[in-house]
Amino acid sequence: MAEIEKVEYWRWTESNWKNPDIPDWHGSLITAGVDIGSTSTQAVILADGVPYAYSNMRTGSNSPDSAIGAINWAMKDTGLTLEDITYTIGTGYGRVNVPFSNKTVTEITCHARGANYIYGPTVRTILDMGGQDCKAIHCDEKGTVTSFMMNDKCAAGTGRGMEVIANLLAVRVEDIGEMSFQIDEEPAPVSSTCVIFAKSEATKLMRAGWTKEKVLAAYCHAMALRVVRLLERNGMEPDFAITGGIAKNIGVTRRIEKLMNIKALTPTMDTQIAGALGAAIIAKELVEKKRAKENQ
Repeated sequence: MAEIEKVEYWRWTESNWKNPDIPDWHGSLITAGVDIGSTSTQAVILADGVPYAYSNMRTGSNSPDSAIGAINWAMKDTGLTLEDITYTIGTGYGRVNVPFSNKTVTEITCHARGANYIYGPTVRTILDMGGQDCKAIHCDEKGTVTSFMMNDKCAAGTGRGMEVIANLLAVRVEDIGEMSFQIDEEPAPVSSTCVIFAKSEATKLMRAGWTKEKVLAAYCHAMALRVVRLLERNGMEPDFAITGGIAKNIGVTRRIEKLMNIKALTPTMDTQIAGALGAAIIAKELVEKKRAKENQ
């Protein structure tokens, strides 16, 4: 009997990147940021402040191993080793478990700095949609945090909740956004209080004859509503930007834009690397400040 392939519908595409405009870099300062989240880990390397390479991969069961795996994948084909990196900052859920970091910084601070780089200095409100929580962040023109609110009570409004629904409906997580708009009319949202309740309700709807597209629309609608309440509590100030993995899901982001009557800025880089990018930027600034002080 032929073995049936087990499809992991929740598994999103991992990636790494090397700057094609820097084929053979010889500079003075290499810094890095490593963001260990509950579901994904990113490593970003800067060469004299310019993005040189990054990786975006699934967080494993061991945070130190995830950090090492991410930085090694980012360094692939660059010719760099850990010894070449002057300063590294760890951030995210597992920031204290980056064995080669020089310092840790909160993900809120790092995401604000990363979003400032990715979207530009006009950004004032940032929505970070991660694997286990959502954060509404206000920042100034330098990417410095001025206020924030976080919702981490349940996975229903997070990337992990989306993965659960993907597996339940046997739909690849990267296809959810497009499929959620393949409907005749926007359905009422499913439960946005708890991912377990949402999963149960989605199962009941499927049994009642709903299509997968309609269930996905109801779930994306619920997720958008949950996020909008968070944004409203913290206050919305344009320009508005979204970071994190869910920023790639148009089923959620477009519904947020419609509910808030605002258009999010278009990213120029992978939205999942914002935290690690911000960490690498802060690392560069710390080194430069130290060097300037020593030269006084």
